[in-house]
Amino acid sequence: MSRLTIDQVAPGAYRAVLGMEQYCRQTVDPTLLELIKLRASMVNGCSFCTDMHSREALEQGESSRRLFAVAAWHDAPFFSDRERAALALTDAVTRLGEDGVPDEVWEPAAKAFTEEELGNVLMAIATINVWNRLSIAVRNEPPAL
Repeated sequence: MSRLTIDQVAPGAYRAVLGMEQYCRQTVDPTLLELIKLRASMVNGCSFCTDMHSREALEQGESSRRLFAVAAWHDAPFFSDRERAALALTDAVTRLGEDGVPDEVWEPAAKAFTEEELGNVLMAIATINVWNRLSIAVRNEPPAL
């Protein structure tokens, strides 16, 4: 059971994060956006968001095989260079360590995307990380099967 309904107790903040979400939906390719959301949610251990984004990706026509492979994307042959760059960046930004995002992650992403696209991908990564942290903190659970 959820500890708190964040949109009811902090509606202004919730609307601000929702605005970030809406921006990302308008500026990032839908397939790539769902891969980013799913990967960050897996890394963060957010069952609610992992469930939601895998279901949304399936509804958008993504294959279950690719979705399962997001967990082991480094070894899976199903992703383009552009998707791999975004997934690597998602991992690095989500697991942000003392040294930030390493050059060996940043440089392929900077080559795969224009500056504007890269900025939008970073916003998508940041946004799903906000949602994950909120969802985990309040213990949102996926809907029953």
